[in-house]
Amino acid sequence: MAGLPWVRLDTSFFDNPKILALCAEKDGYRAAFVYVCSLAYAGKHGTDGRIETYVLSRLNGRRAEADRLVRNGLWKPTETGWQIHDYEQLQQTSETTDQIKADRRRAAIKGNCVRHHGPDCGCWRNGLSSVP
Repeated sequence: MAGLPWVRLDTSFFDNPKILALCAEKDGYRAAFVYVCSLAYAGKHGTDGRIETYVLSRLNGRRAEADRLVRNGLWKPTETGWQIHDYEQLQQTSETTDQIKADRRRAAIKGNCVRHHGPDCGCWRNGLSSVP
């Protein structure tokens, strides 16, 4: 699984109606923090928004926060945990991350060939078949 050093957090996040409703609840700010942690966790570990049950405590959350996130439409329950709502529309998927990394790897191999062997060598083409 691919990981990211960042996730997207919209600048209007704080006034999203779902976040406002969540924060209006008792301990809602705690659940909002768990939500942001879940975005970061999913990005770092390339889960495409899937949050397994055993990860909840790592996100500084308890079942109460998970229930609040589900009730406010930010998480959807799954058989093994939760799915962050609309993750794939708002965040870079692991498939895209893998493709970007592979493209960069290919470009580096080509650049090294040209730099060290000259522009007419082309040996980099042979090595690309083994690059994922």
